Amino acid sequence: MKADLLIIGSGIAGCAAALAAGEAGLDVLMVTKTADPRKSTSTAWAQGGIIYRGKGDSADLLASDIFRAGHEVGNMRAIRQLAELGPRYVEEILINRLRVPFDRTDNDLLDITEEGAHSVRRIIHVADLTGKAIEDHMVAAVKQLPNVRLITDATAVDLLTLSHHSMTPSDCYEPPTCVGAYVFMQAEGRVEPVLANETLLATGGLGQLYLHTTNPRGARGDGIAMAYRAGARMLNLEYIQFHPTALFAEGERFLISEAVRGEGGVLVTRSGEPFMHRYHELGNLAPRDVVARAIHQEMLARGEPCMYLDISHRDARWIKRRFPNIYQKCLSLGIDMTKQPIPVVPAAHYSCGGVAVDLQGRSSIRRLRAAGEVSCTGVHGANRLASTSLLEGLVWGIEAGRSVAEELRAAGGDYYFPGIAPWRYEKEPADPAHILQDWLTIKYTMWNYVGLVRSTKRMKRARAILRELQTEIEYFYERAQLTDDVIGLRNGCQAALAVLFAALENRRSYGAHYRVD
Repeated sequence: MKADLLIIGSGIAGCAAALAAGEAGLDVLMVTKTADPRKSTSTAWAQGGIIYRGKGDSADLLASDIFRAGHEVGNMRAIRQLAELGPRYVEEILINRLRVPFDRTDNDLLDITEEGAHSVRRIIHVADLTGKAIEDHMVAAVKQLPNVRLITDATAVDLLTLSHHSMTPSDCYEPPTCVGAYVFMQAEGRVEPVLANETLLATGGLGQLYLHTTNPRGARGDGIAMAYRAGARMLNLEYIQFHPTALFAEGERFLISEAVRGEGGVLVTRSGEPFMHRYHELGNLAPRDVVARAIHQEMLARGEPCMYLDISHRDARWIKRRFPNIYQKCLSLGIDMTKQPIPVVPAAHYSCGGVAVDLQGRSSIRRLRAAGEVSCTGVHGANRLASTSLLEGLVWGIEAGRSVAEELRAAGGDYYFPGIAPWRYEKEPADPAHILQDWLTIKYTMWNYVGLVRSTKRMKRARAILRELQTEIEYFYERAQLTDDVIGLRNGCQAALAVLFAALENRRSYGAHYRVD
């Protein structure tokens, strides 16, 4: 199997790249882990909205907000690209071309809301299911392109590189180069080497490494692990953003959008006492890392399992119309947010770091790119500003897709492909209890030792645990019959170690990386 561009992942970044490259005439192959490409993405879970333009807004003001929210350690070149191209692409592609049904006012103007750490109201949304609406329209558009092939129920196992997989020994002297990926076809139990002129990682995040997360089941760090094993440069992996407000209920960790605070929601204690004014001048609209630590501190100081988010002072009909999904979810658990506060706790939400890339998504490995949450453009610095994630995926997906098309035309098809070592199949059945126990070890270790508050002692304990676990998992992986769960476990442990190593190396507290020592 061969393509001009292999895209691993089907969220907003992967779909944007497929649209850009497909419309430029490239042969594009997109693979996704699930039967429905919309079901495995964090994009479809995004609630709050996407940045557009507000009254009195400008690229300079947006760039300033992003840089400040990221604790002033972001990459200003990348931030400028997002601030300048982002609103334009939202208008050209999402609004005018795909006609995503963003909410409008009675005067048929876009309903623009505010979120934490933004200077002006500039967020557009589709109720509280913005990501799902965008994902549905983007997948539909991708499927209409005749030169884009979509393979579902397919899990990428490893990136194919000259140094690791070429059957020509002298290829090890070539610069690090990616030539595609091994892809596991789940239904057939078969591993297919997919060769590509360029490969784009768009695999999303790694929230499932933590005990509490707002991420979907597939966000287990697959792309991080594959790129790490291939030798790609990683950046800022220590900056794991914990969303301050995940619904706290038995067996549930459901995202309560930052837009609830943007629309007037107040964080309070069990007795109804507001507390955010003691932690930041912006109060309830402070940056996410500040809010998450404030909630964590209040929980510890009061011995409480959660804090509360109260928006019941707003009109009940307005709440049901503005947050229908959140309202129904809470109601199904016996919580009426129009009458009572919502119990909330912080939960792992977004990876600000990832595979280091440039403005067109190029990684440190030739012919390998990344876009979306798996990548690190430097936009987010040490803490992501609300509603920049969808925008970043859109911008870098488009820029990567267009750049690949331009470079392939310039190269005239002159790309080297080696003979690839055949896959070696094993037949030992994987024990589900083994996989479950190992995942629990990863999740508890990361939550307790590499979580919201970190210390050297905690992280060294995590290093000992995870290194031993990785040795056992690799031994198990070498003999196990391949499944998506087996692949995910191996990747999860590797991604956890990558985050841990980055956190140990950064001895200063910035944003989402907070060290008590």
